[in-house]
Amino acid sequence: MAIEGNRTRAYLVSSSDLDPHRWRSLALGISALGLTLLDLSIVSVILPPIGAATGANPTQLLWVVSGYALAIGIVPIVAGRLGDDYGRRRMLLIGIAGFVLMSAAVGLAPNVGLLLAARFVQGLAGGLINPQVSGVVQQLFPLPERGRAFGWIGAAVGVFTAAGPVVGGALVALGGPHFGWRLCFLVNVPIGIAVFVLCRMWWPPAARQVRRRLDLPGVGLLTIALLCVLFPAVEFTTRHDPLLALFLVPAAVFAAAFIWWEAHPARRRGYPLIDVTLFAIRSFANGLSVGLLFFCAFNGLGLVLALYLQDGIGMSAAKAGGVVALYAAGTAVGALVGGRLLPRLGSVVLPIALGVFAVGVTAAGIVSATLSGRLASGALVAALAGPLLVAGLGGGGVVSPNQALALADLGARGGSTAGGMLQTAQRIGNAVGAAVISAAFYYVATSGHASDRAAHYGLAYGLALLVTLLFGVGAFVVAVADIRRRI
Repeated sequence: MAIEGNRTRAYLVSSSDLDPHRWRSLALGISALGLTLLDLSIVSVILPPIGAATGANPTQLLWVVSGYALAIGIVPIVAGRLGDDYGRRRMLLIGIAGFVLMSAAVGLAPNVGLLLAARFVQGLAGGLINPQVSGVVQQLFPLPERGRAFGWIGAAVGVFTAAGPVVGGALVALGGPHFGWRLCFLVNVPIGIAVFVLCRMWWPPAARQVRRRLDLPGVGLLTIALLCVLFPAVEFTTRHDPLLALFLVPAAVFAAAFIWWEAHPARRRGYPLIDVTLFAIRSFANGLSVGLLFFCAFNGLGLVLALYLQDGIGMSAAKAGGVVALYAAGTAVGALVGGRLLPRLGSVVLPIALGVFAVGVTAAGIVSATLSGRLASGALVAALAGPLLVAGLGGGGVVSPNQALALADLGARGGSTAGGMLQTAQRIGNAVGAAVISAAFYYVATSGHASDRAAHYGLAYGLALLVTLLFGVGAFVVAVADIRRRI
């Protein structure tokens, strides 16, 4: 079954009309995207050396991670609009150049204050890159190929995320405790320069752009709304303070003001930041909802897994990273498989993949809740390996097909803006899911004084996976409703 709808024209594109270098362009975009993803996960193993070298306290160390994640989450919509209006090639090159400069600034930072500031700007530059990659898929690839293209992007997400801790550990071992952590950032400089040069040579030139003024009031309202959501969610994963939820009140106010502004004054002016009529396209609105709900579950699973393995059963960071890598490896394979199945199965691939994800999450929860404390750590990891791999396969099978389906009814014009909206929803899902799932985990892990720590943490991880499953079920309901709409 082909992708549904009255889109048969997408299959009638002549081969002579296609860019013969589109796969090369995608590879370059994935290379640039990979730098931003690697830097998101590489810091998980270098925080102790950073603390020892800079004197950073635990809160400052956590903001080395959180500041980057926060910055990269607030940029995509604005970056997508800039890519649509001023050219994806230009925005991509600006993003890569800024990322390289800030990587050098982080790696050479003489104190923690400058390190955190440079890290935040590095995240802003990384956020500029991401929407241009999804936008170029919309621009260069006909509909039958988009599933495969997004599948490669999804696979790259899994590979680079899994590789981060491994690469970080190797570079720290190579450079030593004092210089190794700096090497983790400085290595971006030569790689980034090479990617910049290649993209400047081979990235497809922009078509004639209709340049509109940037909607600055809209940018301000959106930024404040996103900060009021992402900041408390990121902070909650470390402080666990329920009062942080109060930030959601101004978040709702500013989000409502943003939607009103975009739908009325900005639209009348002729240059809104987003086109609110996109939400009337059911495929896009449902894809946005699936992405938001699913990413609440997707990254939260790996976050609490590392906490459970290290704090609960006493595994080293390196071994725990290897177990988490199983989940990431499954994600990479699932993204490729899902992308290839999409042209044949259409939107049916989403509930199938979500079902596989649910089976893996349920099995992992049962194993952790019933076998922790009864099995040695090696045997427990062996029992968890299969469920985690299955969960990763299902998760990867959701990410790339959902992106392709959400953008299927949109043309190349506006592709980066719509892609930026999807990525912002995913970043919100990441932050909110991490906060809620870790809260459930810590609620059990810190309650009482259990005589068997491993068993106690196994129950905590089981509860966290139950919350993960509920988010996944929400995404499943939306995906099934979308199929029923298409019939």
